[in-house]
Amino acid sequence: MLEPEITAEAFIQQRQQPNPPVLLDVREPWEFQTASLPDSLLMPMGEVTSRAHQELDPDAHIVVLCHHGARSLSVTMWLRNQGFDNAQSLAGGIDHWSRTIDPAVPLY
Repeated sequence: MLEPEITAEAFIQQRQQPNPPVLLDVREPWEFQTASLPDSLLMPMGEVTSRAHQELDPDAHIVVLCHHGARSLSVTMWLRNQGFDNAQSLAGGIDHWSRTIDPAVPLY
């Protein structure tokens, strides 16, 4: 089984592969509008339990994103308990991404 968290650097490498992970953004809509990563699926944390089984493939590699990494880790563990064994949390969230990977992504 994959580690519960993935680093931003490892995620960048995986996004460049033929079958990139699904990027699941669990922040609120206003956060998503403020700063987001391309090709991400917005599913606020409060909607995950009602939407995950309808909209996500349990066999897919899913990288969960939030602001600092706490919500995404919580959602990752819930997904894993539901059979989404390839779910991982993006360590440090979009804040870490903005600070270390892409400063064009706004901080908030």
